[in-house]
Amino acid sequence: MAMSAHIHVKPEDHILTIQEAIEPVYNRLALECEARIIEAAVRAGWSAEEAVMAIEDLRKREMLENTH
Repeated sequence: MAMSAHIHVKPEDHILTIQEAIEPVYNRLALECEARIIEAAVRAGWSAEEAVMAIEDLRKREMLENTH
């Protein structure tokens, strides 16, 4: 009899929540994305500080749009 490679675990039996499981990957990807945006801005002639400020402004705008 062949054994299945998949083990079915009920959600209430998980040790980690889905958020805890994906948070490290999400954070790493977010940092990588921000670094690439800053790098592209610097190549285009902007300073890294200007790029960071622009990213922060975009985040603020996105938060405001999501609260309305």
